[in-house]
Amino acid sequence: MPFAVYILLGAALTALGCWSIGAVLLQRLGAVLYREERPWIAFVTGAAVLSTLVFALASAHALYKGTLLAVILGASAWCWRTGAWRARGERFDPLPRAWRVGAWLVAAPFLLLTFTHAMAPEMSPDGSAYHLGLVARYYREHGFHRYTSSIYAMLSQGTEMLFLSAYAFGRHSAAALVHWCFLVSLPALILCFGRRAGVPLAGLGGALFYFLSPVVDIDGASAYNDVAVACVIFTVFYLVEIWSATRQRGLLVLIGLLAGFAFAMKYTAFLAVPYALSRIAWTLRRERQPWLKPAAVVCVLAVAVAAPWLMKNVLWTGNPVAPFFNRVFPNPYVTIAFEREYGEHMRNYHGLKSHSEIPLEITVRGHVLCGLLGPLFLLAPLSLLALRGALGRRLLLAAAVFASVYAANIGTRFLIPALPFVSLALALVFARLRVVLAVVIAAHAALSWPDVIPTYAAEYAWRLDRIWWKPALRMESEDGFLTRRWPTYAVARLIEAHMKPGERVLTFNQVPEAYTSREVLVVYQSAEAARLGTVLWTPLIPDYKPVRVLDFQFPPRTVRAVRLMQTAAHPLDQWSLAEVRLYEGRRELPREPAWRLRAHPFPWTIQLAFDGDVITRWQSNRSLFPGMWVEIQTGGARRLDRVWAQTSIEEQNSRVKLEGLDTSGRWSTIAAEPVVREAPPPLGLRRAAAEELKRNNVRWFLTAEGDYATPDFQARAGDWGATLMGQAAGVYLYRFD
Repeated sequence: MPFAVYILLGAALTALGCWSIGAVLLQRLGAVLYREERPWIAFVTGAAVLSTLVFALASAHALYKGTLLAVILGASAWCWRTGAWRARGERFDPLPRAWRVGAWLVAAPFLLLTFTHAMAPEMSPDGSAYHLGLVARYYREHGFHRYTSSIYAMLSQGTEMLFLSAYAFGRHSAAALVHWCFLVSLPALILCFGRRAGVPLAGLGGALFYFLSPVVDIDGASAYNDVAVACVIFTVFYLVEIWSATRQRGLLVLIGLLAGFAFAMKYTAFLAVPYALSRIAWTLRRERQPWLKPAAVVCVLAVAVAAPWLMKNVLWTGNPVAPFFNRVFPNPYVTIAFEREYGEHMRNYHGLKSHSEIPLEITVRGHVLCGLLGPLFLLAPLSLLALRGALGRRLLLAAAVFASVYAANIGTRFLIPALPFVSLALALVFARLRVVLAVVIAAHAALSWPDVIPTYAAEYAWRLDRIWWKPALRMESEDGFLTRRWPTYAVARLIEAHMKPGERVLTFNQVPEAYTSREVLVVYQSAEAARLGTVLWTPLIPDYKPVRVLDFQFPPRTVRAVRLMQTAAHPLDQWSLAEVRLYEGRRELPREPAWRLRAHPFPWTIQLAFDGDVITRWQSNRSLFPGMWVEIQTGGARRLDRVWAQTSIEEQNSRVKLEGLDTSGRWSTIAAEPVVREAPPPLGLRRAAAEELKRNNVRWFLTAEGDYATPDFQARAGDWGATLMGQAAGVYLYRFD
């Protein structure tokens, strides 16, 4: 059977499962809906349930084709037996024929464009790296196994659970097609909402404004999750609007499920829960009706869908909202310093000179912030004219709520959840003159077509570029297409060809992990990988080498413990110690089993400062602040006259004093400051770094042209004990022998 059939089968089965579950749910809850809106709402609400069921299978290590097929076919059979599949409900008044025909003429080319892109081999940056990289990992391992080497494994992954269902049958492209299903569902929901609200042409315009946006199209045709999140958020809004008008109790169940599912798809979509709760409570309190019980129904169901992801993180990392809020939930897997640096990067993309450039960057340029909404949205301020009507005010309130988290990540696609509301509000304004609405739709479509975008956007703007029939239908092999079109794919195949199962590779760059079964450690994705990256950097960067010595000498003292106390503050620098040694006279005290080592902050790696290896170091993993300390409890009274610490030149902003715990249990300062001197760099750091990597089950290193380490490895591979095993697309794979 051609593989294209398996791709369609995987996506179709997942969509069928979503729709079947949702249809049964709507029937059981007695939801009264219009016939045209019912299937779309059923698909979205059923997706929340199916995603949760797949999570349960993954937790039980029962992810197999058979179990997934049983869940989907069971739901479909239930839908058939109960008759939930039958169309029911009143119909909307029909749209004017000219508008229906015109809308199809405008939308059809974009449907083909996005469908063929979704069905073509997946090569989106994040989709191929971690969205599907994690999906592939879970399916290989038949479920969740504790994995703390990537921050992305800690994020909520409700959409990825649906991808898993499709991936089992049709691999990467089937997963992308599931996202495409959300891409086409949301415009349909916007249109239905406009018809229900009595503004059908505005609904049609809003649907097309959203659907034709270039960033929406490429995101929705890739294995990302932003469009799916937007679809769920809009459905929450839609159902709250229906509930406000009809007071159908069953809708509260759907609202709760979807609000929780929004968080389960993406942390920043947590706003769906307070939005729904506040709208329901406000509406009922304004009418002097009881609001606590309806709000409790929504809250309990939202928690039921969202909580599994929090519990998974608690079990894996001890932090329910990892990789964030590590100050509140400190753990050894994600550092506070990383969280700060990551947040800074997300708020300040490289290449953006000023935040004043954002409006043009997100609308017509599209390179620095990765995608463009289209020139139409330069007119977005006109949507404020919709504030004159109650519907416009509610739309813009929702837009403001769901855009409020944009500052946390200023990439264009992070505006997608708010875009449906802005699109519909803008269409309300233009729909006051039908001719104006028609002209704006036509202009938006023309300016959003791939052949036109290069005339105004940046050369490397993230966007679709053509209709891909041959790769979509696999008339060209997937391997051949990816090799020809996407050089990064060759890197994944290089790893797969040379490394054995179970081996790990360290790299400073993201890799398409969806196309390799080997474990990739990216230095900026976990505390473990960052520590190993520092080990590798130490021989290369002069400021990292352990050449700064802090020598505390004092009259002999009998102590039970000593403490190195850091007293300075600095917003960027961290504190680190490569080695710490205790002396009595000229004799170094050997470390004994009775010693107890403690540190604040980041106590988990303090042993690295006492392992006798200068290539390793303990790091505070937080910016310098007074009160950081490293403590050595010697297990009894010891007579000391010297404490010696080795660190690096980059530690010049730290200030350290030495404290001691005497036999009466009192802490006092032994030495207010050390004698600071510079020692010669230790010999053999490259080989020592390689040995430390191997001790951590990392025998492979991947480096690219332009990386700081590449020239050194090319010139001195022998000093590292490394062998070049292969190269592809300007990337080199070394093995430590």
